[in-house]
Amino acid sequence: MEIKVKGNTLTASFLCIVAAVVCCVTAQSFMAMWKTEALVPAPGFQFHRLSEWEPTLLNSPGDTPVFIQEGKEAGGTLFVMGGTHANEPAGYMAAVVYLERAHVEKGRVIVMPFSNMSARTHNSPQDAAPQYIHFKLDNGTTRVFKFGSRSTNSIHQWPNPSIYIHYPSGQELDGTSRSNQNRAFPGTLDEGLTQRVAYAVTELLKKEKVDVAFDLHEAAPEYPVVNAMVAHERSMELAAEAAMDLEMQGIPMRLEPSPPNLHGLSHREWGDSIPTLMPFLMESGNPSQGRLRGRTDERLVLTGEDKAFVKAAKLGRLFIPYEGRQSISLRTARHLAGIQAVITALNETMSEKGIEVKGVPVYEEILAHDLGHWLNTLPE
Repeated sequence: MEIKVKGNTLTASFLCIVAAVVCCVTAQSFMAMWKTEALVPAPGFQFHRLSEWEPTLLNSPGDTPVFIQEGKEAGGTLFVMGGTHANEPAGYMAAVVYLERAHVEKGRVIVMPFSNMSARTHNSPQDAAPQYIHFKLDNGTTRVFKFGSRSTNSIHQWPNPSIYIHYPSGQELDGTSRSNQNRAFPGTLDEGLTQRVAYAVTELLKKEKVDVAFDLHEAAPEYPVVNAMVAHERSMELAAEAAMDLEMQGIPMRLEPSPPNLHGLSHREWGDSIPTLMPFLMESGNPSQGRLRGRTDERLVLTGEDKAFVKAAKLGRLFIPYEGRQSISLRTARHLAGIQAVITALNETMSEKGIEVKGVPVYEEILAHDLGHWLNTLPE
């Protein structure tokens, strides 16, 4: 039986107009993420850009803000990096809180809140993830931050190969790893944007003679390396002391050695390429990263509340304690407590590289308030 569908010029024109409107709306939504969030550094921080350490990044989508504050007393240099994966918000929010609260008394602090700036210009539509997360401040105003992607934007680096060959190890990884910044270190200028940014970060660490470096992440609750501190072998003594300190504070922290045979990871490549550096990576447990999750919306990102994870916890399928909630305040507090625990261990064992920072809220203080309490008001 043949069915004939009749149409006319008016119908076709109407459908074309509807399609054009949909394209315009979606394009505006997509392009809105190209705008950069405003930051309000604590007094004493000096503004820089990553392109100062690698000039080829100037005016590129990989260039990103870097902030440096030096104390009155000489000491070591601390590097805090968030946003390697732009869909892991506790990582970059911990860096933002550090930037907006820290007063350095001894040593020097370098903060780079948004490491992969390109990954902040889009998100993962197939995950139905939110584009933004909002934090209400004590004065009633709201700070807005983007919820980006794990990967560099394909409009900045495309296509991914079937197999990605890491430089300089020659290790073969899946093709999508080419746009994953935490598979790109130590980086190279002869590859894509992801690798060029990784190269610039490594150059910053070398030229600024950084002593202790943190790469802040989040992971799925069902992933074994979660609520964890991953340390290069050179960092392991400090990491062990810090983990014990955190346990005594009631903050469980797994201690994981950096795998020597998996290349491209920040903690592995930074430690291998910079003989004096002690690198760390920290993972907090975020239900919005998990594959067991339900609806991926802003509420889930901020509260970590998900019925599926409650069931999974009862079945013993998770690697974090989960009683129905894993808020971004808790996850951010874990990162900041981990940084402070390492600094404390550093000061006790290597006083010549000591670092003293005041003003950053401690674990209990962060949990006593919403995270917006610790963010500064945007200037008018």
